[in-house]
Formats: sequence, C-alpha cells, structure tokens
Amino acid sequence: MRRVYLDHASATPVREEVIEAMLPYFDRHFGNPSTVYDMGSQIKQVMEEQRAKVAKLISAKSQEIIFTSSGAEANNLAVKGVAFARQKKGKHIIISAIEHHSVLNSARFFERMDFEVTFLPVDEYGLVDPGRLSRAIRSDTILVSIMHANNEIGTIQPISELSGICRDKGVLFHTDAVASAGNIPVDVNALNVDLLSLSGVSIGAPKGVGALYFKNNLRLMPLIHGGIQEMGRRGGTENVPGIVGLGKASELTIAELTDKIDYLQELRNLLVAGIQKRIESVKLTGHPYRRLPGHASFCIEAIEGEAKAYVQTPALLVLQKPLKLRRFW
Repeated sequence: MRRVYLDHASATPVREEVIEAMLPYFDRHFGNPSTVYDMGSQIKQVMEEQRAKVAKLISAKSQEIIFTSSGAEANNLAVKGVAFARQKKGKHIIISAIEHHSVLNSARFFERMDFEVTFLPVDEYGLVDPGRLSRAIRSDTILVSIMHANNEIGTIQPISELSGICRDKGVLFHTDAVASAGNIPVDVNALNVDLLSLSGVSIGAPKGVGALYFKNNLRLMPLIHGGIQEMGRRGGTENVPGIVGLGKASELTIAELTDKIDYLQELRNLLVAGIQKRIESVKLTGHPYRRLPGHASFCIEAIEGEAKAYVQTPALLVLQKPLKLRRFW
C-alpha cells in the first residue's frame, strides 16, 4: 500500500534542485563568511546573493532580511526583539489567540516580566475582527502580531487591513508568514507590515533555516549575542548550506507560484467535495474560500484527529478527468 503524506503545512521534502545547490557548501566551499580572506569573502558574497533571492520572494530589500535557524526563531526575534527594544515606550502586546506556539509562548514570556498581553479571539472561520483589534490598541501598545495564514485551518487573515489600523496608531505590526510564503503571493509592501517571518521547511528547503523581514531602521534587540553577523542582530556563524537552500527554494517558488496555486486549488476542491459527499458528520474548518490553495482541514464527529492509529477507508475521490501530477516540493 502506498502511503501519501498530506501534511505539507508541517514539512515539505527538500527539492532535488535545492539539494544539488547546497552540496558544494558542505565540503568544497566551506569558508566562514565572517573572515576577511578570499575563502570567506567569496562565501559572504554567495550568502548575499541568497539574501536577495529571499527578499525577492516577499518583495523586500536585501538589507531587510535576517537569516535565522527556523520560523520559530524568526518569530521569537520579532516579538522579543521589539518588546525589549521598545519597553520604555510601553508594555502592552496584542496577538491573536490562534498564533503558532513560538509567538504565543514568546508573548507569555513577557507576561512574567510585567508586560500585559491581549489575546484576540477569532470568529468561527478563524478570522480576527479589525474592529476588535482597533479597540484593543492602547497608548502603551508596542506590538501586534497576527499570522498571515493559519497552518491548522488554512484561513488567510486580512493583514493589510489589520496592519493599516496599527500604522494609523503608531504600533508596529508583525505577521508570521511561515504557512503562506511559498503558497500564495506575499508582498511586505502590500501587506504594510514591519516584520514578517518565514521558514524553509514550507517551500522545499531544508529544516533548520528561516528568515525574518524587518523594515529598514527598525530597532531590534538581538537574542543571540556574538559578532557582527546578520548586521549585528543575530550572532553566530551562519548556516551557509541551509541559506543556499533557502535561496534556491525561493527562486524556484517565484518561478512556479502561479501554476502551483492553480494546481493545488483543483486538487483541494476535489478532496473537499469528495470527503463532504462520502463521509457523514464532517465539517470543513476555516474559511470556505479565504484559505490557502492547498489546504483542507476537517472535523469528523467521533474521530480523534490526534489518535495514533491506522484506519483503512475506501477511496474518497473519483476523478472526472485525468490530472497531470506535478511536483512542487
């Protein structure tokens, strides 16, 4: 029996093109990019080329990209870096109640340091109400963090509207785009955000590499102190092979994104229709159409989603026309 992995919101296989691009940087081109001699400065140049590719994926500037070890670290650096840097201005943070644990627990960390955190509830579709956000902002609010798209239910938030409210009130806005970058167009200018997190694990790059976008001239307190790496905002020798992989995956994503969206939407719609037609007591979670193109999430009555058991089920889908299978990961 062939097993099919259906949780690409959690992890994607590393693409062959990405592996091929990374390989020389493990053994042949292994210089430290912080050194001043040729073997290091050449690697530094390669790393800056990858920074430009990642920046292009989200329509940012190269100097606005910090490489991290993961999306979780990028979220930590965004929330904690801003909170530490701006605590003299205020100690109030707002996040949605359905954020990734790296945002939730970063915010809760500051609750133990005399900060106040407001957790915004969401509606039945997982959407944050812009009016509720506006009412929650206070004179001492320094940061709002609301994810672009939810990896569990697939709902896409109205980020540009939410960030506009914060911009009018002089509050910084961060969005976790780990689930959205590489799956839908992400433009930091259109979204009007100050910080944005992404991860290689979602776009066919290796685990252990991510990035944080931060708007020019934004103050961030480093969480890892070391040398001058990443413009002094994240110490430690950079993961060059991982960064090369993230750059290559970003390049491939830019070239394929439109076709990928169309392809995944067709597969998703077939899956949703097939399950709803053939299984009783099933409910699609998340927004019915304002959702990631390749995302389908269900609640099925009397079925425990976290149970570690294998269940044999009959085929759910009957294709009305042949689909040409494609590989985007």
